[in-house]
Amino acid sequence: MTLAQARRVALAAQGFGRPQPTRPTMRDVQATVDRLAQFQIDSINIVARAHYLPLFSRLGPYDTELLHRAAQRPPRRLFEYWGHEASLIDVRLQPALRWRMAAAAEDAWGRMKRIRAEQPGLVDAVRAEIADQGPLTARQIEYEEERRTDHWGWNWSSVKTCLEWLFWSGEITAAGRNRQFERLYDLPERVLPAQILAQPTPSQEEADVILIRRAAQALGIGTTRCLGDYFRIPAGRARVAIAALAESGELLPVAVPGWTDKGGVHLWHNARIPRRIEARALLSPFDSMVFERQRLERLFHFRYRIEIYVPAERRVHGYYVYPFLLDEAMVARVDLKADRASGVLRVNSAWLEEGADPAEVSEALAGELTVMAGWLGLNDVVVSPCGDLGPRLAAAQQERPTIGGASDAGA
Repeated sequence: MTLAQARRVALAAQGFGRPQPTRPTMRDVQATVDRLAQFQIDSINIVARAHYLPLFSRLGPYDTELLHRAAQRPPRRLFEYWGHEASLIDVRLQPALRWRMAAAAEDAWGRMKRIRAEQPGLVDAVRAEIADQGPLTARQIEYEEERRTDHWGWNWSSVKTCLEWLFWSGEITAAGRNRQFERLYDLPERVLPAQILAQPTPSQEEADVILIRRAAQALGIGTTRCLGDYFRIPAGRARVAIAALAESGELLPVAVPGWTDKGGVHLWHNARIPRRIEARALLSPFDSMVFERQRLERLFHFRYRIEIYVPAERRVHGYYVYPFLLDEAMVARVDLKADRASGVLRVNSAWLEEGADPAEVSEALAGELTVMAGWLGLNDVVVSPCGDLGPRLAAAQQERPTIGGASDAGA
């Protein structure tokens, strides 16, 4: 298989190259869930929260209430748990993730394990409070205590730590999120569909096969590392599951020039190999298309690193940078910010990839930025001349009409 073919397989598996619906419906959302299996969650709201973006990138402007319904109202199509990272996951995969819940005592972060061992009474009390009063946020049941201040991101109260332990272990789940993006914790039997909870728990080996199968469907093609990374399956177990899927004929070994891996490259047996891909999409830093950075670099010669945790003076491309996909190539990257107070989508910098046509890219990118701004409920796009594509993109953007805001995906 040529590298170009492998690239088209990967894009098609992720839902690119299909005509976008005029008005996306729940059927379109469900088809994307079927394809991708999960939408990663992240709390940063500089443009829109990460889980809103994959649907926009594939379906175009859609009503975010569709995602809210899928994740927070019966019949729930998605549930929140640890997939690739914290994610909204196809609810049908809940039984296959019970092994992760059962392994919480070994795999959860240190403070969670300590609180279970050192304060079992508090854990029991928090669980009882959720059972009696849920759904509740951590703030609704926290008591006053002195918190640590030595780590900026993890100053959780003991109650919050208990809740996260119970969430990891599957004893409670998320009924949804409030406007402050806080989890609303409740009992699984009050949140998840009864038919899902009634399903038998697969063995760990069976669960690994189920999850690697969904990863293969979502990726189309990948190495052992890629397939295991999708749901964070340890490498040894991923190899066993891949061998089982190869034996059943669901994964096929392929050779792709320039893409080598000790375990080989694997093709999903039903993967489409289009003759061409026509696509135009801004990709969130947490999009499943860019989960595995080595895969992205091998397929597209596109080296991408998120820089939100890098000090400003050391950033190369910006704080919250979106790759821009045009047809079969990653042709640019833009550092974006939704300035809601001013009603504009700001492009803080724009960068062209080597070999891309600046005129073609700037025109296509300006169009996609205009669509995104309208979807976000913003009235204009303002482009800084920073970056090697910035001046050309600013000129292309100025030629476009003012936007009429449509919706607010940042809620």
